[in-house]
Amino acid sequence: MTTRRKILIAGGGIGGMTAAGLLLQAGHDVEVFEQAPALGEVGAGVQVSANATHVLRHLGVLDQLAAISVRPLRTEFRLHDTAEVVSQIPLGDTHEDRFGAPYLHVYRPDMLRILEDRVRQLSASAVHLGKALERYEEDTQGVALHFTDGTEARGDVLIGADGIKSVVRAQMHGKEPANYTGNVAWRVMVPAEKLPSDFQPPIFVNWMGPDKHMVVYWVNGGRFLNFVGCVEKPEWTQEGWAIKAPWEDMKADFVGFHPDVQTMIDAADKDSCFCWALNNRPRLNFWSTDRVTLLGDSAHPTLPYMAQGAVMAIEDAAVLMRVFDEFDDTATALKAYEQARIDRTARIVNESSEHARLFHFQTHEEFREAFGRKDPSKDRGLWLYNYNPLSVSLTAQQS
Repeated sequence: MTTRRKILIAGGGIGGMTAAGLLLQAGHDVEVFEQAPALGEVGAGVQVSANATHVLRHLGVLDQLAAISVRPLRTEFRLHDTAEVVSQIPLGDTHEDRFGAPYLHVYRPDMLRILEDRVRQLSASAVHLGKALERYEEDTQGVALHFTDGTEARGDVLIGADGIKSVVRAQMHGKEPANYTGNVAWRVMVPAEKLPSDFQPPIFVNWMGPDKHMVVYWVNGGRFLNFVGCVEKPEWTQEGWAIKAPWEDMKADFVGFHPDVQTMIDAADKDSCFCWALNNRPRLNFWSTDRVTLLGDSAHPTLPYMAQGAVMAIEDAAVLMRVFDEFDDTATALKAYEQARIDRTARIVNESSEHARLFHFQTHEEFREAFGRKDPSKDRGLWLYNYNPLSVSLTAQQS
């Protein structure tokens, strides 16, 4: 490490906590400010590929996380009604052997708890809850945070890891409305005991049909089946991750899907079905100033269709750790971080949007033709999973 910095992080989600752990481990003074009164992510699944598990290994949490996660054998892209497999991506040993780190299906609360424990192990006083950021002030000496409860904090750097509704981004770029993508997402978690004992092996299944698709995979050591169904709807006014919606509406959205899909829907708790709008934001031309930067969804929110949202935040955190080690000047470090990340994250965001079309064709033949032209296994292996944020080249460019 060249210069020890006091680094303030707004947001205690996966990206913010990963950044905190990595930066503490590297010897910096770090404080995390989370607006919620307790750390607790919505109970859902998250996929973590090698381009992120390299980082979790470096942080010292991979083995613990892997022990309570699921290591899938493969991804299958299936037609919604016949279950015909039109393409596959090998995972399991193949993924780990090829890219040097495992692919995991993780229960999001498990991941956040393990990250929080690691941060508190490195610094017992690093995490501050119930701290909603109101605004920040940046000067040549550092940055001051002002919270809604009237308190303040000061440090050398601010990392805005406060999500798609980021206060930091809004101050840096001005407030901008979220763009509704025309898609909503249903989410349920089905306990294993409510399903047949031989129901779905440890694989990721994408059921693809006209104007909608559904992804299904095991989490929490196989205790829950995570079910996310994305449906095109012209209008949607509800925002938020924890909005309950009628089970009957979900059932109606997936009429005509395979009997396995119906089995999952029928086994769901009818009082625990959630539905939310899939929104995005305009692409940013920059996301760093001399003392302030953005991370994860604050900088580059994406649709979930490539399972890279949390992964990108983890990649961001690793590159931030490295630039602070590489460059003494903070502004130079933040510019190097942005330069290393902006094109890659834009590609992931763009390809995720393209996958919305790939997964929603109208006919079986259209799906077969599309996947015949685009081999996801080959494509992702060439540029997505083989990226290691711990070794990617860094370039110092003054703004």
